[in-house]
Amino acid sequence: MAENAEDLGEPVAYLVLKKGVPVYTLSGDNVGRVGQVLADEREDVFHGLLIDTPDGRRFAAGDQVAGLYERGAIVTEPAERLARPGDNLPAGRHESSFKRAWDWLVQPR
Repeated sequence: MAENAEDLGEPVAYLVLKKGVPVYTLSGDNVGRVGQVLADEREDVFHGLLIDTPDGRRFAAGDQVAGLYERGAIVTEPAERLARPGDNLPAGRHESSFKRAWDWLVQPR
């Protein structure tokens, strides 16, 4: 069983969540580590997390993130149910500024 929320420290804002902290499901399973926080800081909008998993990068939309803490994050879905970069995101999960950022992140290099 992974750490519980108390072990993850105090809740934090997306602005200070550290890259590399572990990500868990609500049931305590380890999903991976935070690769990047996607947000529009100017508009103060949190879009979600790019998560580095053993099976590659996954995206947890803001409404799939249950909590952000000093030493970790909690998501509502297991890794295999989170979107992969390049997947079509469900409607309503992004706005035009987010779509531009998502397209930039997943474009072939």
